[in-house]
Amino acid sequence: VGTSVTTVMAVDADDPTLLGHADVDYKVISGENYFRVDKSGVIRTAVANLDREQKTTYEIVVRAIDGKGLQDAESGTATVRITLIDINDNSPTFNPTTYHFEVLENISLNGEVGKLKVEDIDEPQNRNTKYSFAGGTFQDTFLIIPKPYTNEGIIKPKKPLNFEKTSSYQFRVEATDGDIPYLNSKTKGAKSIATVNIKVLDVDEPPIFEKPSYTFEVLEGSDIKVPVGHVSAIDPDRAKREIRYRALRSNSFKISNTGYIFAERPLDREEHPWHNITVAANEMENGRILTQLETHVQVYIKVLDRNDNAPEFAEPYQPGVCENAAPGKVILRISAVDKDEMLPGMKFTYSLASEESNFTLIDNRDNTANITVKYGEFNRELVKIHYLPIIISDNGTPEQSSTNTLTIQVCKCNEAGEFTFCEGAAKQVGVGIQALMAIFACIIAIFVIMLLIALRRRHKKDLNVLRKNVAEIHEQLVAYDEEGGGEMDTTSYDVSILNSVRQSGMTSPRMTRETLPSMYSQVQKPPRHGLSGTGEMAIMIEMKKDEADNDGDLLPYDTLHIFGYEGAESIAESLSSLGSGSSDSDIDYDFLNDWGPRFKMLAELYGLEANENFAY
Repeated sequence: VGTSVTTVMAVDADDPTLLGHADVDYKVISGENYFRVDKSGVIRTAVANLDREQKTTYEIVVRAIDGKGLQDAESGTATVRITLIDINDNSPTFNPTTYHFEVLENISLNGEVGKLKVEDIDEPQNRNTKYSFAGGTFQDTFLIIPKPYTNEGIIKPKKPLNFEKTSSYQFRVEATDGDIPYLNSKTKGAKSIATVNIKVLDVDEPPIFEKPSYTFEVLEGSDIKVPVGHVSAIDPDRAKREIRYRALRSNSFKISNTGYIFAERPLDREEHPWHNITVAANEMENGRILTQLETHVQVYIKVLDRNDNAPEFAEPYQPGVCENAAPGKVILRISAVDKDEMLPGMKFTYSLASEESNFTLIDNRDNTANITVKYGEFNRELVKIHYLPIIISDNGTPEQSSTNTLTIQVCKCNEAGEFTFCEGAAKQVGVGIQALMAIFACIIAIFVIMLLIALRRRHKKDLNVLRKNVAEIHEQLVAYDEEGGGEMDTTSYDVSILNSVRQSGMTSPRMTRETLPSMYSQVQKPPRHGLSGTGEMAIMIEMKKDEADNDGDLLPYDTLHIFGYEGAESIAESLSSLGSGSSDSDIDYDFLNDWGPRFKMLAELYGLEANENFAY
């Protein structure tokens, strides 16, 4: 009561210098049950604990009266609107007080199981509901996160749910507002409690591995029949189906149906010291793999070292020594490396394969050795290169050793011992087995290609021969039995064949049309005695010409197919290449030299002697 709310002020126009003329009195004429005003115009509360939730705004009327007690007509009024400001004085209450939720057992940890709702009549900025478990043993399974402004409580799982272990949950939740001052609280510590029931629904889940990941160790070179390790997965559902395993994207390992991992080939630590593979587990139903129910797990395999490599030079040394090097002169310090794992305590020992050399070796006991001159007095004229075999051994189990050859050049040096001329050893040029195999394969491929090309050309040539006109070949082979048209070939042809035509008639073997009989056979010729004469030959030629003119299938009578041979007494001899027994090599082309410069090239190609009289 009496809390100051605001101040009102009225102004009197009378002269303030006159005593009491400008004084003003104030009075609440509406709303006086809740507020009052004093003489100075300060409005104060008339009652305690005004409740915003019951009434938010109040309107009061204040009258200003002249202090000298003039009539009411000489007064003024003002309306004042007062709004109550909210404070956090109301506790949240559940509505409803019982909740039922259903959730799949494979819900994620960030998933939402359900929402709890409370009512708080305070304004949102004055709400701060806290949710806590009031009863039950599932605080380790669920958590309730308050949502600002909506004042809801979101239930989320804290760990994976398992229908096979727990199919339902029931617990009580309490809602409070810890920011409410006790003196302002209307409920004075009263609590709101709700009962929550959660039912877990069964889901056909994929297999679950016993471990989130697996790590195995295996000695390199071990028997591939011995398993590297074993993984195991189970069906979390009540069905308890059989599990099958697969190694994904791995060429080095395989896995049995029961989860045992084997190496496909002997492992080499120097090649791969670690192997990472992914194993998939699937459930089986009626002998069929359920691909939709698959789980993966990572398997890490460490290959342990075995002392199976011999030490060797740390680098390709190329030392030199002066011809006049003194005995005991250190020419080189060597060291070694080992492909095997260099464990603490690994030692290398050095020794010469033979003492018959002009060098000595001193083991420094720190995995290095010095190469020194034994006698000195080198002679480059006799030996320019010295080859020094050195045996390097380790102290592993079993012990490994190798012989490494050191190539030492004898050099010319100045007085300061600096090299002035060294003749390097000839580098060996070698070809690896793989390179030789590649070269051999290329040679075979080239040979096969050439053979195929040759067979193709031969086949093509045979096809060209077969494609030739059979009639044309027949003409070339048969038509030379005709008598030529020369004047000196009568002794080279038996004219009696022509005479037989008069006796029995003759039809050309090339005639194919029965509607056109040979005109020659229809001619009646007078009988003759003895050899043919000029008149008969003219008649025969005329008949032949008429026969050729009326037969469109025959070749012209005066072609080379018919008059291919000039007779034995003709200087032209045979015009056909079928019966030719000579070649171009039998012909003397020296006469080309007499034909002038234009035929010089042909004369050089075919002639025996070149004519030097040609001028250019």
